[in-house]
Amino acid sequence: MRSKLFSPLSIKSIQFKNRIAVSPMCQYSATDGFANDWHLVHLGSRASGGAALIIQEATSVSPEGRISPQDLGLWKDEQIDKLKQINQFIISQNSIPGIQLAHAGRKASAASPWNGGRKVTIENGGWNTVAPSALAYHENETAPIALDKTGIQKVIEDFKSATKRAVEAGYQVVEIHGAHGYLLHQFMSPLSNLRTDEYGGSFENRIRLTLEVVAAVQSEWPENLPLFVRISATDWAEGGWNIEESIQLSKILKERGVDLIDVSSGGAVSHQQIPLGPNYQVPFAESIKKETGILTAAVGLITDAKQAEEIISSGKADLVLFARESLRNPNLGLSFAHDLEAEIQWPKQYERAKI
Repeated sequence: MRSKLFSPLSIKSIQFKNRIAVSPMCQYSATDGFANDWHLVHLGSRASGGAALIIQEATSVSPEGRISPQDLGLWKDEQIDKLKQINQFIISQNSIPGIQLAHAGRKASAASPWNGGRKVTIENGGWNTVAPSALAYHENETAPIALDKTGIQKVIEDFKSATKRAVEAGYQVVEIHGAHGYLLHQFMSPLSNLRTDEYGGSFENRIRLTLEVVAAVQSEWPENLPLFVRISATDWAEGGWNIEESIQLSKILKERGVDLIDVSSGGAVSHQQIPLGPNYQVPFAESIKKETGILTAAVGLITDAKQAEEIISSGKADLVLFARESLRNPNLGLSFAHDLEAEIQWPKQYERAKI
């Protein structure tokens, strides 16, 4: 039987050669938002390793939107050149370069994981963070600044400007990061959004900024290229954002022209209770796909070829994103094809390893 995981997928003008995508994963290796040779090798090796889509890590639309001082950014034109080089290599490997545009909100200004991951003070190179409400993620942290209308408009314009640069850099997929407790998710979740204006309270108000960002991105993003949105399907916390709201949002996003929902979960609050296990987020992707008809991507503790094959062949999702497993094995596409006895094109330089 022919592998469904290695069947092509067409979205607008782009054809993905298979259903394997590399999930955006922070590398905490940039200086002033600039990419370097680490990013070239990291992303490029996964393109030569057989994945159809390589999504670059959460790339901040503004300096204050970075998770850490070492995050990639796309807030100034000078940052484009290295990214363009990386994308050209990815394309040369018959893979599609994507970028995840992000703003970390109250979870910004944090140290890299190997430096503890805690807030970086202004004295040590950090900055004041912003959020829908002046609520800190951890109780012992300095509260973020609640965004006023001017600040909200700046966020929207920053996403728009970053999208324009993403086009110039040669990306063929753009993903808006609305998950993991970062700024857009902070507005969506009633646990982090206590506003009483048109950006808070009701479901319609809490999703308003996300819809405005989508419209701003679409104003610069070519209509013939795919647009993804990553969401957290649930906060895994009482009174938080939930799967029912995720389905409702996904219906609206489909109507607004979004092509695919990248379905993750959690990250809004520190007291979340996540039942980790293989495929633990796949039912959310399946529900959203079934209830809305939109394409979905599944991600989270998916680690082997047969597991991924079952997700696609049973119609639970349309793409499978790999994060940690891709770190362990840059050649996922090649090795999974071997496991599933799928015939694929290898890089000529590696062909002698096929047999």
